[in-house]
Amino acid sequence: MIHAPPLGALLRQYAAGSALTCDPVEQGLLNRGYRLRTTHGRYFLKHHFDPETADPAAIVRQHRATQRLADLGVPVAPPLAGTDGRTVAVVGGHAYALHPWIDGRHRHGGQLTTEQCARLGALLGVVHASLERVMERVMATQGRAPGEPPTGARPERITDRTPDRTSDPGSDRTPKGTPERGQGAQDGGRATPEGPADRGPTRDTEGTAGPKGTAGPEDAEARAAEGTDPARGADPADTFALIDRLLARVRSHRPPDAFDELARHRLLERRALLEKHADRRPPPGGPVGWVHGDFHPFNLLYRDGEPAAIVDWDRLGVHPRAEEAVRAAMIFFVRPVGALDLAKVRAYARAYRRAAGAGAAELAAAVHRVWWERLNDFWMLRWHYERGDTRADTQFPAASALAVWWTREYDAVCAAYRG
Repeated sequence: MIHAPPLGALLRQYAAGSALTCDPVEQGLLNRGYRLRTTHGRYFLKHHFDPETADPAAIVRQHRATQRLADLGVPVAPPLAGTDGRTVAVVGGHAYALHPWIDGRHRHGGQLTTEQCARLGALLGVVHASLERVMERVMATQGRAPGEPPTGARPERITDRTPDRTSDPGSDRTPKGTPERGQGAQDGGRATPEGPADRGPTRDTEGTAGPKGTAGPEDAEARAAEGTDPARGADPADTFALIDRLLARVRSHRPPDAFDELARHRLLERRALLEKHADRRPPPGGPVGWVHGDFHPFNLLYRDGEPAAIVDWDRLGVHPRAEEAVRAAMIFFVRPVGALDLAKVRAYARAYRRAAGAGAAELAAAVHRVWWERLNDFWMLRWHYERGDTRADTQFPAASALAVWWTREYDAVCAAYRG
């Protein structure tokens, strides 16, 4: 049952007038958002519902970070302060935040010019460099050393579960019928350039984002519980066992359908690739730093061809920053056939390196680590066969093809990030 926000108490706390309309935006697996119109204006009301991201101290940290980023000119949408000066309102045991409504649209890499792709890479580089500046003060206000991760967090690898494109992203404009989207459209919700979609998986790896920026099976801690070292990457022996389990589930599905046939083909194909490349397991990750944690097309709003706001900072944390740059490009620039637009990746990566101060070797090492996690991850198939959750099924053809294409074009992909 959907929890209705206590508008009266919240609006009094923010002195935001009286509610005129309050419409849910994209119900999701993590947090909930509402497009709110009051006698004082338009807002995005965010209900921090998911236990992983609902800790008020963590929310305050995100808020302070975005406020300081805004002061540096980074396009973000900091929260509004209540009459008590606080940005987090806890009512009835639930945490809320009120943000200005930001009109904008989501754009995939296929809708961006090469110059815009370069500006996208520069933007992420500026975010990473700026976070290094602002988080020292943010963490100091919470009694932690600048490089110390939040309580309960570890500087380990994350993965990028954001939906892959399953339709042609090649248009240079937003397709007809796409509404202007506000911050709430993607601050924990989902939309596609064709319009809003159900809030599907956003955790990561198989070439996209799945329930919100963490690694499969469910997250890095789950991998650790299964014996996988998150900093080192998947052990091929564990992956072979997972492939066998998934193949058994595929064979047990009767009558088999087209998805089963493709799943079987990809599992056998992936096993052959892993047998060939099992000795290429990467060493532990590279330099860590503060990252957005979930940077993908659905968390970036464009207006008039320029970024208007980076939203959804729930996964702000300390991780290998170059890996976030690589994963973001995998999502922005993947084509429906499972290949990357390497010309756009090259422009993006060159600008990112310049803005973030990252070396070509750092990016190349991150490419290898993300390639390895793609090769070993099957979150979409686990959702389908182990959970009976089919929301990611439409992403699977392109996502599963990407790992194969990437393996074949490994040198070209590395060259694009170094170029």
